Amino acid sequence: MIFRERFTASVMIRFLRRLIRQSPSKVFLVVDGHPVHRCARVKRWLAEHASEIRVFFLPGCSPEPNRDELLNQDVRSNALGRQRPSRQGELMHLVRSCRRSTRRRPDIVRNYFREEHVRYAAA
Repeated sequence: MIFRERFTASVMIRFLRRLIRQSPSKVFLVVDGHPVHRCARVKRWLAEHASEIRVFFLPGCSPEPNRDELLNQDVRSNALGRQRPSRQGELMHLVRSCRRSTRRRPDIVRNYFREEHVRYAAA
């Protein structure tokens, strides 16, 4: 989800709602330690929707890139490459298009977990 406003609990909950609405089965989400991910309001919402979603937190410090960073690097390389969008709307269109394409290719997502330093998460 791309958003323009400040990242708050409301934005996170809106993202979580969309995520579970789009998934036919229970969602397993890996997040970092951002304060919004751990705030009381988000924790309450997650507790109320425990049958639909489960959140796992990454360790606070890791010397290697995590799966999110692998995805972000993939987007930077494949959505943007050498292009430099001149407008924010153009950037958002390119990123959304790349993410939609990736979502339809589970083999690409699986490859994020084949990296040696993130294989533990695939087990």
